[in-house]
Amino acid sequence: MKKIELLAPAGDLERLKIDLLYGADAVYIGGENYGLRANAPNFTLDEIKEGCLFAHKLKKKVYLTLNIVFHNEDMKDVFSYIEKVVEAGIDAFIVSDPFIISFIKDNFKVEVHLSTQNSTSNYKSVEYFKNEGVDRVVLARELSKIEIKEIIDKTKMDIEVFIHGAMCTCYSGRCSLSNYVTNRDANRGGCAQVCRFAFKTDEEKDFTFATKDLNMAKYIKDLIEIGVSSLKIEGRMRSIYYLATVIGCYREIIDSYYSNDLTDRKLTRLQQILDRVANRATAEHYFMKEADATDQYYSGRVELSNQDYLGLIIGYDKKNKCLILRERNYFEVGDEIEIFTPEHKNYKLVVKNIYDENMNKLLVARHPEEILKIEFCEELPKYSMIRLIKKNENKSR
Repeated sequence: MKKIELLAPAGDLERLKIDLLYGADAVYIGGENYGLRANAPNFTLDEIKEGCLFAHKLKKKVYLTLNIVFHNEDMKDVFSYIEKVVEAGIDAFIVSDPFIISFIKDNFKVEVHLSTQNSTSNYKSVEYFKNEGVDRVVLARELSKIEIKEIIDKTKMDIEVFIHGAMCTCYSGRCSLSNYVTNRDANRGGCAQVCRFAFKTDEEKDFTFATKDLNMAKYIKDLIEIGVSSLKIEGRMRSIYYLATVIGCYREIIDSYYSNDLTDRKLTRLQQILDRVANRATAEHYFMKEADATDQYYSGRVELSNQDYLGLIIGYDKKNKCLILRERNYFEVGDEIEIFTPEHKNYKLVVKNIYDENMNKLLVARHPEEILKIEFCEELPKYSMIRLIKKNENKSR
């Protein structure tokens, strides 16, 4: 049985490397033009080439978003741009415009994936795009398990679905709120997330109509068994800690399913990690039922980031047997922490000592971006990270 693909977002070259090292089979990225995340750092042509070389050495893939709603002015340089990024080595384009699809298929030997921006929601549409040469369809996010299965059964198409991350209030991203409220075109990369704005009601209370984030961890088994080809995580603008954590959790869920080791206990543990990594509540939305008020935020919404992410490991001091880290959040001697690595190894320990770069002892780490050291018996791979498990009960603050 071919294992299902885990597809992750990368807003820049560092995120691309972290995605792939932490277990993604493929990444999707945006170039400097024609993608729907104009506010992300995005990739230059040289960075696309470097990212593709990195991925291909790991026998993994890179997909490029080309999924804006094209206006006349956007067509000026798109053809030469497509040629350049094909030469850079990308494995597929994610596209919504029918003409761009036909242009790529007529001129290049590279896959085309139909973007979720096309809001494809039925098997007849999937059949149509299959006949047009599309290699994969990223379905609208508003479909149920029964609908997805019927599409797969009737079309035998390579199907991709979203499993985790932010959900758009409007149908699969087809939103014009930013255009009217902020004069930024959401369908050309300028979404201002107006749905998350707080509006005043007649009673002077805050009101929003934002959706909760998607979390499909407990339904990965179902998605595999109905024949989905690719599982997509949202979040090209998310932090490296978020990406490493989410990708690591879904990698473990997928691998455990195929090895017949996906226990309820393991799934509960991974779900708890996923629940803490983001600052918004999550829901399953449409997969098992019609979405309702329980899947939305209305009033009294609180989005507070936790401070679990303590630091990124950047080296090892062999002489003093210490990990070298770049601090992200406050921690102190006596805190219980967990170190996790791209190799999916986890180490739990209590912080006995904290040192600065010159091996001076500290009681607390309180300065983000400071270079620190903690004692550990072995060198760990690049991009290993540290998260908080439990605070020291005897506070030093």
